[in-house]
Amino acid sequence: MPQYLSRLLTAAAFLGLSLSTAGSSPRERVLDDYQNGLAPGWETKSFAGKTHYTAEHDDKQFCIKATSTAAASGLFHKIDYDAREQPILRWSWKISHILAKGDERTKEGDDYAARVYVVFPSVLFWKTKALNYIWANKLPRGEALPNAFTANAMMIAVESGNGRAGQWLKEERNIYEDFKKYFKTDPPKVGAIAIMTDTDNTGESATAWYGPIIIGRDRP
Repeated sequence: MPQYLSRLLTAAAFLGLSLSTAGSSPRERVLDDYQNGLAPGWETKSFAGKTHYTAEHDDKQFCIKATSTAAASGLFHKIDYDAREQPILRWSWKISHILAKGDERTKEGDDYAARVYVVFPSVLFWKTKALNYIWANKLPRGEALPNAFTANAMMIAVESGNGRAGQWLKEERNIYEDFKKYFKTDPPKVGAIAIMTDTDNTGESATAWYGPIIIGRDRP
């Protein structure tokens, strides 16, 4: 089984993602503000070694710091909601640098200093899909392509290169529109939101910081 697909499906199984119908959704919610460390909703899944995730304050905001050396593990937050009701995803992030050997077009280069991704589970695990919002290594900002291991995961370059490394950047995406654009169909319900700093394929080291992730019905 391709490595990335194995990761995606293992994550879905690990989380026990629910396909049940959720109740009414608030206009906006924050997964975790990190002010009291990592909230109980986060779960770690290791795929190759361990990326270390810690809650801290970096003089500007509370955040999660991720450090990885030749490792890949993700931090997942199980959730259940309809992207049509709450399509907006907002977050902030910062990286130390991109990966020199990273290349979104190859399996050997399938590593990222920072990524935020949304998992859309299916009752058939092999049909589970994901939108990966990446700080790309070589893929130009604004471009997207299927993951090198599976077309079920779209890699969307929200940022790219070292030009703005070391800076906190704010991001916003409409996950409902992105899913329809890249998968040509309406999305199933969201089952998890995750962050991941991974360097197992390139064997390099990377550090990233992730601010609170906010789910909203519309722009503020």
